[in-house]
Amino acid sequence: MRETSDDLHRLQTLLDASLARSTAHLRSIISAERTLTAEQLTGVLTGMCPLALSTVTAKGEPRVSGVDGHFLNGAWHFGTARGAAKARHIAARPAVSAAHMRGEELGVFTHGTAEVLNPAEGEATADWPELLAYFMDFYGENAFDWDNDVVFFRLRPQWMTVYAADLAKFGGKADEA
Repeated sequence: MRETSDDLHRLQTLLDASLARSTAHLRSIISAERTLTAEQLTGVLTGMCPLALSTVTAKGEPRVSGVDGHFLNGAWHFGTARGAAKARHIAARPAVSAAHMRGEELGVFTHGTAEVLNPAEGEATADWPELLAYFMDFYGENAFDWDNDVVFFRLRPQWMTVYAADLAKFGGKADEA
């Protein structure tokens, strides 16, 4: 868990607001008995978590692909090849959706805006050196030409919900029913 108390507060506020403004149908599935707190979630989403990432083509057609998701400081981070279609889609239309699912046990669904952390031209984000150190430690220092081969993004969540089938498996109270 790499989240500060401010990160956890911001994430909890987002989780609560997202669920509150969701449809009745979604709230019938994801209830207080079937969701995680920000603190529980950050304890579960450690290391690499595969994401199904959705982008949109110039014609408005949806595309989904897999990326290595890393949940850091209350937001998803992921990379791809600079020449990948998803990188072009995000550059033109940064609104994306991501889903991380572990069978029927856990689902984390996020909608938001992707921001480039290490642009090919221009300045990287202020936290890029710290994130780069994390990624180099995770993948290996020589895994990529970090400046030219890969582009990394942060998905700034604007909506996020979490479904947990059995809270006890994720550090919450067991189902009372």
